[in-house]
Amino acid sequence: MLDILQNFEQASARFAPLVLITPGLVAIAVGLFVWLCGLRFRRLLVSLLGAIGGAVCGFLLTGRNIVAAMVAAGVAALAAIIFARLLITILLAALVAILAFAVLLGPYIKAAEPANPPNPGQTANQGSAFTIRQSIEILKAYAVDFSSKVKHACLQMPVYSWAIIAGLAVIFAVAGFWLWRLASALCCAALGALLIFAGMILLLLYKGSAPITKIADKASFYGTVFIAMTAFGTVEQLLLCRCAERRSSRKKQAIEDKQESEQTTRSWRTT
Repeated sequence: MLDILQNFEQASARFAPLVLITPGLVAIAVGLFVWLCGLRFRRLLVSLLGAIGGAVCGFLLTGRNIVAAMVAAGVAALAAIIFARLLITILLAALVAILAFAVLLGPYIKAAEPANPPNPGQTANQGSAFTIRQSIEILKAYAVDFSSKVKHACLQMPVYSWAIIAGLAVIFAVAGFWLWRLASALCCAALGALLIFAGMILLLLYKGSAPITKIADKASFYGTVFIAMTAFGTVEQLLLCRCAERRSSRKKQAIEDKQESEQTTRSWRTT
């Protein structure tokens, strides 16, 4: 399965710049925002996540109907705001399950069927750059092939591995429901770190720096970096966002006290 990613890594050097640079820069910018101050704007993030999820589900379930996808996005965004705690709990459990799945899947990746990575670039001249349409089609081809290999590797995983994943998801879901603020900060920090990693990988792929190979060679090091980034983002948001909320509440209280004092003065003068 690693050879599929490495083959994709080689082909990505010939992708159209917009296919890698634009989403890479967007992912880094959004990731930094979510990583450092996502807790301060958690309602906005929750509504955006709900809208994106609703749009994707509506688009797929209604036969790719754009209008239905937009309606589903609006309904999901409203529901996400109302049930924000439940959504944060689900998101935390999902992130933990995904990370646990990625770790436990490692030993069974080599047990998957022999990889036969697609090489759509063979139809083009060697050294020639792909167009945007060709780049997107190649991305789709690699995604389909990689997903099929992941599914086959999943069949090799024993039952106890799935039990571990489910147990961790349930534990973090319960803890996240009761420790909602901590869960929100942890979700924002982990999601932001993932976006930053993804954005950096896309930019380094365009530069031809072979980031996938380097990450595979030093998986433990980059895993430690991700954990450290998540921990730092969580603590930073818990501390700084709480101070910002306190200042905001004090300012609001001061405005309310001033308005109440002015109303009292006016009523005293009229009497």
